[in-house]
Amino acid sequence: MKISSFFFLLLLFALNLAALQAAPSPDRRLLYVACPGIRDDLQYGGHGILVFDIDHDHKFVKRIPAAGLDDSGKPMNVKGICANAATNRLYVSTLKKLTCFDLTTDKILWEKSYDGGCDRMSISPDGKVIYLPSLEGPDWKAIDADGNVLATIVPNSGAHNTIIGLDGRRAYLAGLHSPLLTVADAATHQVVKNIGPFADFVRPFTVNAKQTLVFACVNNLLGFEVADLVSRKKLHRVEVEGFKTGPVKRHGCPSHGIGLTPDEKEIWVADSFNKRVHIFDATAMPPKQLQSIELRDEPGWVTFTLKGDLAYPSTGEVIDTKTKKIVTTLADEQSRPVESEKLMEIDFAADKPIRNADQFGLGRNLE
Repeated sequence: MKISSFFFLLLLFALNLAALQAAPSPDRRLLYVACPGIRDDLQYGGHGILVFDIDHDHKFVKRIPAAGLDDSGKPMNVKGICANAATNRLYVSTLKKLTCFDLTTDKILWEKSYDGGCDRMSISPDGKVIYLPSLEGPDWKAIDADGNVLATIVPNSGAHNTIIGLDGRRAYLAGLHSPLLTVADAATHQVVKNIGPFADFVRPFTVNAKQTLVFACVNNLLGFEVADLVSRKKLHRVEVEGFKTGPVKRHGCPSHGIGLTPDEKEIWVADSFNKRVHIFDATAMPPKQLQSIELRDEPGWVTFTLKGDLAYPSTGEVIDTKTKKIVTTLADEQSRPVESEKLMEIDFAADKPIRNADQFGLGRNLE
């Protein structure tokens, strides 16, 4: 009996060790922030990819020199950021170009220009396919990890924002000139359906992990709309209560930025005119307004850490999602305030990337 117990404990230890080796814990959670991430304004962090240590008060770690210059040598607006830890690559898009970085060495592997320019792209979970929108143009290009065009999808919607679902099967394509959300098969690169119509043109949006619901900002709405990705129909229009709207500095719509906490319990939506982010209970339908947090500038985006403990509005504040308190603000090596709509978490173990978040606040609850 003693021998059997000993071998049982030995087997249990071996299984636990194997599990730990299969899913390494991160040595560092790092926040990658691409600048200039507020138009081409260099006052919010200059030019480059700024890296911050999430678990050490977001201390500035390094600046990765970036390309993305126009013909006169001026840094162009950063339009999007995505990464894949498994392939060790980081991608940053500007108005005309897509740049690929090695996450271990920080070196630029390649930079390519595309007809029609570039906008906010998304990468498949296996890192093999990127859906790259043209700059408010007619098409999205499906490209491989080396930047080669595999296919072109042409919804003629004013290509702008892109999400590939967490299972890699569907790509969600939102254009600035359409009230419909286009859905493409990410394997065949064919349009399979349209969602909506929404009440106005679709702006930033997010989807839940099961890809049954989409939460979308739309023009002329302080708030968001909810649609069913299965039935294709709009379900709810949710307006922020207690706040007025007015002119905004950027994007031309009251709410430009929305994210689901990874546990999918809350929706956070930007309010540019009132310089706030509004929080809603996502466990209720329609979602119920909970509270608001005042920010230092007009937000145009919001996303989260992988485990959902922190929220990142584009204004540079770091917010504790449990207490709803601002815990710090991002600043570069010259103590300048950093703001960007293009940022994401990447985790490292033994100096190797092991997992990454997304620039969009995607739901991650599959239960």
